[in-house]
Amino acid sequence: MPTFVKIEKGIVNQAVFDRYVSAHKSYVRQLIARGHKAKTGYWGELGGGMLIFDADSLPEAQKIVAQDPLVVNNCVDYELHEWCIVVE
Repeated sequence: MPTFVKIEKGIVNQAVFDRYVSAHKSYVRQLIARGHKAKTGYWGELGGGMLIFDADSLPEAQKIVAQDPLVVNNCVDYELHEWCIVVE
């Protein structure tokens, strides 16, 4: 199963962003439970964050990202890329 990376940058103030962090974490836990091997976190020194997950295809990855509460609630701009792992 291919791995995808959503690289994101917050576009709202911290108070608004923080309202949706709990829902985002719950969503990532749901992805893990469904076998997507998801991981999420933020850049300590840069701001913004990343979600790494497995999906069957780019269209499925796009659908997964579109349902992320941070995206649904317009908290982030993001890029989505397939990550081709060469050593694991």
